[in-house]
Amino acid sequence: MGRWNGVGGKVNEDENIETAAAREVREEIGIKVKPENLVPSGKLKFYFRNKPEWDQEMHIFLAKDWVGESRESEEMKPQWFDIDKMPYESMWPDDKYWLPLFVKGKNVAGEFHFSDDGNNFENYKINEI
Repeated sequence: MGRWNGVGGKVNEDENIETAAAREVREEIGIKVKPENLVPSGKLKFYFRNKPEWDQEMHIFLAKDWVGESRESEEMKPQWFDIDKMPYESMWPDDKYWLPLFVKGKNVAGEFHFSDDGNNFENYKINEI
């Protein structure tokens, strides 16, 4: 809430990661993308020192083909930004470290170790893969 963020969510028991990603895209912004049209582009791990139950792994995908126009949902109000005008100051603090690589076509792997509720991190590691 109150931050620009990408589409995301949890994987249901009957889904693989690609199927879950396609479902989340449809639910959150109304675009239909086939799981086979999602190109794996990276993986990030997030660790929360004070709330280990928040630890998570995020898979990054690039959709090269889809059907429909994005629309607002209860979860998201999508908006396009020029690459050189990304609102990093209004995004999660880790985004400014990995997202510029992704938008340049790089695959990324990384870890972020947060000291609190996600506003500050103690250290991080990003690698192009």
